[in-house]
Amino acid sequence: MATFIPRKIFPALNSLPRSYFLGHHKAGLDKMRTMLSHIDLVIECRDYRIPLTSRNPLFEENLAGRERLIVYTKKDLASGGQQSDRNRERTIREFHHPAAVLFSDYKDKTSIRKILEFARTHATAADSLTGSRMMIVGMPNVGKSSLLNALRGVGVHKGKVAQTGAQPGVTRKIGTTVKIIEGEESGEGVYLMDTPGVFIPYVPNAEAMLKLALCGSVKDTIIAPTTLADYLLYHFNMYDPSVYKEYESPTNDTTQLLDAIARKTGRLQKGGAPDIEASALWMIQRWRNGHFGRFPLDEITHETLESERKAHENAGLSLSQGRKMVKELRKQKSRQKYLNIL
Repeated sequence: MATFIPRKIFPALNSLPRSYFLGHHKAGLDKMRTMLSHIDLVIECRDYRIPLTSRNPLFEENLAGRERLIVYTKKDLASGGQQSDRNRERTIREFHHPAAVLFSDYKDKTSIRKILEFARTHATAADSLTGSRMMIVGMPNVGKSSLLNALRGVGVHKGKVAQTGAQPGVTRKIGTTVKIIEGEESGEGVYLMDTPGVFIPYVPNAEAMLKLALCGSVKDTIIAPTTLADYLLYHFNMYDPSVYKEYESPTNDTTQLLDAIARKTGRLQKGGAPDIEASALWMIQRWRNGHFGRFPLDEITHETLESERKAHENAGLSLSQGRKMVKELRKQKSRQKYLNIL
């Protein structure tokens, strides 16, 4: 039997959409900016699976002037508690120093208590008689509302107040403040404000868009499920091809794997033909839930982190610049379609 050789490079897909910056994203960001004077701490959530790609420079630009805690959410979906995971987290902490960084799984009370302790310490230092107001921000579907519910549950033993969902856009407006830490004699406690996810105005490259789509930051209708499944298979094979051994032997052929999944799981159309798209969606959702291996999509090293920092500094991309780039990309596609017709 020939030795399986996984793909080392995923082909560039320049035709992919490169923006998902919606009207309520801008409205939410504008509202956050106006409320900043009443906020003591900004808790910025980023996805543990894509720590580089889920960074949104708009928060740094528009919410500057407030202390920031960066929380990498959904740790349980990309960490197995191995030494390599601890090394990755240490590298991220060193990169952000002296800014505070925590890693969280909303189902893990220990990690939730660490965030609460940070918030309590920060509120105590502020020493406000009216309590401390904090704001939670992040890209769409990064886990802000789930984290808020967990903080409330552990902090004041109250039920959920923020709606959550598998698709982005569940939270579309800034909510009221929610108490997460009870007050003491000297103050009223700590309150946290949920906010809508805000996408970046323009995604710098197609692969970043694929990562964001796989992690649920854009709706599943934006990029073809079979394209996402192909990119996910590419990562499966780089990580460990055995994660899908129940369905197929190691392969670089996505159609072959999806065909096997369809037959194994009963996702068949009339006549017994495999439903490839439904199988692709199932495969993606299974990975999102941690059932097809737990690994990050971003490579984290001191070099990649520094490269990302420089890329953002050089880009200096504003909202208006992002819109112009999106319009220009659409014009190029339209011209290409016209030339193809000719």
